[in-house]
Amino acid sequence: MHRHCRFVPALGLCLALGIAAAPGAFAAPRTLTVYTYISFVADWGPGPQVKKAFEAQCDDCTVTFVALDGGVDILQRLRLEGESTAADVVLGLDMNLMEEARDLELLVPHGADTAALTLPIDWDDETFLPYDWGQFAFVYDTEALPNPPASFQALLDAPDDLKVIISDPRTSVPGLGLLLWIKHVYGEDAGEAWQQLNQHVLTVASGWSQAYFSLFMNGEAPMVLSYSTSPAYHMAVEDTDRYQAAEFAEGHYLQVETAAITRNAENPELARAFMQFMLTPAFQRHIPLGNVMYPAIELDDELPPAFDRLIDPDGFTFSPDEVQEHRREWIREWLNASS
Repeated sequence: MHRHCRFVPALGLCLALGIAAAPGAFAAPRTLTVYTYISFVADWGPGPQVKKAFEAQCDDCTVTFVALDGGVDILQRLRLEGESTAADVVLGLDMNLMEEARDLELLVPHGADTAALTLPIDWDDETFLPYDWGQFAFVYDTEALPNPPASFQALLDAPDDLKVIISDPRTSVPGLGLLLWIKHVYGEDAGEAWQQLNQHVLTVASGWSQAYFSLFMNGEAPMVLSYSTSPAYHMAVEDTDRYQAAEFAEGHYLQVETAAITRNAENPELARAFMQFMLTPAFQRHIPLGNVMYPAIELDDELPPAFDRLIDPDGFTFSPDEVQEHRREWIREWLNASS
């Protein structure tokens, strides 16, 4: 009789028929709203599988992704909406944006057990929970550029006809990563390094997707700013070795991507459950080929074999505090060099 009663539009009629409604039977499913970036929720990204896996283990819940252009856009959206934000979780703020996000005072401790983390750096932040990591790199087309530069300086000294595609550090997380990479390598001489690099820049894209898919994959230039892990997708999914990452002798800048819970989350318990879920194999197994990054935990034998064929350069990073203190100054330095 309960099955038939679900088709009766008025709850009162069911009660009139003498059927007691079970507690919660008519409660709406809980919705977890996650702000993230476009590539995370793409059909080939980890989002669809992450949504399916989490909804399968939570009690009557739905995950709704709100896709923005990238981590910078997530931060800007959070700043604009303030305490009225619809986000329960923001996923895609990398370590270089953490302190600016923290200063908004809109985020709370995640409460997740981080014992399983296996990052190349120590991590003890109570607000931002890592879910993957990688290193910035220039990916090149081996058919168009069989002998790529083996150092940053070799790129700067290359003939002017070697062109690269980069992203804007004001609007793009990889663009900001390149800014920090050059500053870390060249220090006070970063402005001069930018002037040399600008001789090779075909265009400055607004974001990674435009730079990689719209320009590089269409053959506009033989090199593009991306990640050392990007070739893994081509090797594992497309079965081609054509696209590889150039390993630079100076080392490569490290990126850690994180998620956080908003202070006014409509479903804080569901948000905390999602954060803990992020550090389980059910989430992490979709990172290597879905987000094309290294997982934040050990996956035993689940890491695709293509990852064994990636470059393994030395890594370095500024602290989040250093980035927050100097980001605008270093962007001005880039703008002055570009002009």
